[in-house]
Amino acid sequence: MALSLIGKKVGMTRIYNEGKSIPVTVIQAGPCTVTQVKSSETDGYDALQIGYGDVKTSQQKKPQLGHAKKSNIPVKKTIREFRLEGAAEHAAGDELTVADFQEIPYVDVTGNSKGKGFAGGMKRHGFKGLEASHGVERKHRSLGSVGGNAANAGTSRGIRKGKKMCGQMGAETSTSRNHKVIDIDTEQNLIIISGAVAGPNNGLVMVKTSKKKG
Repeated sequence: MALSLIGKKVGMTRIYNEGKSIPVTVIQAGPCTVTQVKSSETDGYDALQIGYGDVKTSQQKKPQLGHAKKSNIPVKKTIREFRLEGAAEHAAGDELTVADFQEIPYVDVTGNSKGKGFAGGMKRHGFKGLEASHGVERKHRSLGSVGGNAANAGTSRGIRKGKKMCGQMGAETSTSRNHKVIDIDTEQNLIIISGAVAGPNNGLVMVKTSKKKG
């Protein structure tokens, strides 16, 4: 896996290029501090552990203090890990910024989607519902049959695992891929990418180098 940064979604806007309106998302990514370097010799794989955001002294926990003390860095609010070839080139305490994405044309963004509460089958899975014609019982948005009693046939009865039904919608980890990098502001740690990403404004996101080269 390639280089990654933790940040927050600032919001969406649009830019104009040759008369075309392009929807873009503004992300404030980093600066992130390397909290731990993992290697194949000691951990079985090469990876970087990075931290984002400071924690108030009154809110620091002993496990956080102990982990930060090993690397002699301040306690970080959010810590994530990603595999990286050549992780040994970095050291604990190094800082990663949006400047490291200057030559990267496309990125993937992982965020937590907005929670939409309890939703029915039509909203959650796109079911078309029952007919609205004369004579149809008044449950047009119902799922229909979800299971049957097949005891006489010798097969299992009840609802099968994975059946699409009503339930909680959203609030899930979601990754959108191949966003084109429109611009980078190193002074304000901003990266502007095309399209929309999951999550609300000020929601935590992780920006990663995409496999798409151009």
